Amino acid sequence: MPKTPYDSTEIAAGRNAVREALKSGRPVDSLYIARGGRSGSIGGIIALAKERGIPVKEVDPKKLDEMCGGTVNQGVAASAAAVAYSSFDDVFALAEKRGEKPFIIIADGLEDVHNLGAVIRVAECAGAHGVVIPERHGAGLTAAVGRASAGAVEYVPVVRVKNIPSALEELKKRGVWIYAADTGGQSWCGTDFTGPLAIVIGSEGGGVGRLVKEKSDFVVSLPLKGKINSLNASVACGAICYEVVRQRGGAGCL
Repeated sequence: MPKTPYDSTEIAAGRNAVREALKSGRPVDSLYIARGGRSGSIGGIIALAKERGIPVKEVDPKKLDEMCGGTVNQGVAASAAAVAYSSFDDVFALAEKRGEKPFIIIADGLEDVHNLGAVIRVAECAGAHGVVIPERHGAGLTAAVGRASAGAVEYVPVVRVKNIPSALEELKKRGVWIYAADTGGQSWCGTDFTGPLAIVIGSEGGGVGRLVKEKSDFVVSLPLKGKINSLNASVACGAICYEVVRQRGGAGCL
């Protein structure tokens, strides 16, 4: 797959290349179809993608050409995932292996690949057992995310789910408490993070989604002393994650 200027993502372009990428079982993050181009053999490609649970996204033909970096695409392209996605079972197995209570980061619609990569990097450094991302309305595990994570994607299980609210319900059934990082909540440093938990980090523009916030058990906030009303997603993630580390008695913590 060629490297392209579009977020430095690896792209398979053209009907044969995409079909073989899907049939081979290699990790594919998303299938892109030129708007209005679902006829002919592309219909079979779409069916293959849906069989594997891969999101199908319609894009403007000019944008598709840009993604493919000049490679002839015949109205279809696929972006490769940097690594294979994991499952919740993988996340809980890692926590059990370490003898620790589950510690999970949920990225609620982060679209910037550098932000998602930085969040995954924070998660790995803070000892989190997994990161959860949505199938749609957010960045996937592209090569650009892998680079932005400084290689952390190789060590942290990343679970991609149909939607975040349903994922929260599943985590709750497994005994995990949900903490949404958003404005108007209780103090981050006065919150007990010692139990099994998941921290929700919202999107760059809208923050934590309304339904996600409603399904969370707690809302926690960081103090903002300046004139800007929000922090970068990965910065907020880092501050809260290291409060978790401190409370759980991590090395070097008082």
